[in-house]
Amino acid sequence: MKAVLTLIALAAVPALAACVPATPPPPTGTAAPAPRAQTQPRPAPAPAAPLPAAVDGRWMDAPLTPGGWRYSLGATGPVAVFAGSGGRGEFLMTCERPAGRVSLWRAGRSGVARAMTIRTETATRSLGAVQAEDTNPYLAAALPSGDPLLDAMALSKGRFAVEVEGQPPLFLPSHAEVSRVIEDCR
Repeated sequence: MKAVLTLIALAAVPALAACVPATPPPPTGTAAPAPRAQTQPRPAPAPAAPLPAAVDGRWMDAPLTPGGWRYSLGATGPVAVFAGSGGRGEFLMTCERPAGRVSLWRAGRSGVARAMTIRTETATRSLGAVQAEDTNPYLAAALPSGDPLLDAMALSKGRFAVEVEGQPPLFLPSHAEVSRVIEDCR
């Protein structure tokens, strides 16, 4: 049986070749067309400097930023510091009782104002952040101590996000230090 199928297949090859038309011979007495000038492909543009990844709708599932919160009393009121794994304060919340506000500080420098976006389970808001007036490398934004965004940060399913243009986002736990600064400032 296999031999019969093999013979049929071999006989079909010349039959299939007969179905393809022969290539017509080139016309005689005419000049060949001039070769086209080949253009070099344009090089791809250089990639721009990578910006931090934009936080998408799944920020609640992103891993928390490594580090932990510390609470202390400062000259104007309570302070909560989120220190990264290297011990550096990456984010601070300070109560300024005389002014009735809570300031949010993100480590970094910028010669211009930047947007600081706070994302919680129930609220998202962009705040204007400016370079600290002293020599500390922080960008700061301030909120009245009764602002509902502060409550959203304290009660946001255990975490909130801080984004500043040109810097990686922080995914911070909503620990007791956050709530304590907010409550002690009211």
